[in-house]
Amino acid sequence: MIESKKEEIIKLFKHRLVLRPRDIEEFGISGEYLNKLSKQGVLDRPCRGLYTLKRSEIDPCQALLEASKQAPNSIACLLSTLQFHELTTQLPFQVWLMIDVKAHSAKIDYPSVRFLRASGLGLSYGVEEQQINNTVKIYNPAKTVADCFKYRSKIGLDVAIEALRGTWLI
Repeated sequence: MIESKKEEIIKLFKHRLVLRPRDIEEFGISGEYLNKLSKQGVLDRPCRGLYTLKRSEIDPCQALLEASKQAPNSIACLLSTLQFHELTTQLPFQVWLMIDVKAHSAKIDYPSVRFLRASGLGLSYGVEEQQINNTVKIYNPAKTVADCFKYRSKIGLDVAIEALRGTWLI
């Protein structure tokens, strides 16, 4: 019985990179199985409530996916979006997320996240939904370049200029 549940969970991971206990409960499997498989070494538990399949190769979008799973009303922005659209040589050590001015910023232990706030069109304009095994909200390249110049004091003018050159070549 336990082996069949293990196989079902591994099949679910083929469709998604990250699972939460409530994700598998939709399929009639107790969330406790994720914890058991983590203790057996089949799954990784990067932070509380998130599980990934143990792998040797690292997906560059993994941190972005994990952060957006923990802050579902956020939108990936700035350096994270530049990396996703391959417009920069920068490798951000944090996931950059935009949230509403009045929204509560989620406490995320892993990965390291930097929240920025915006409202109205500054928040909603240029949002795309991308598939990284799950749907992730992310800004389009044009909005990202505009934000790079708007937040140049946070990321640096050189990064904003590199982003502009990168989109110019697209």
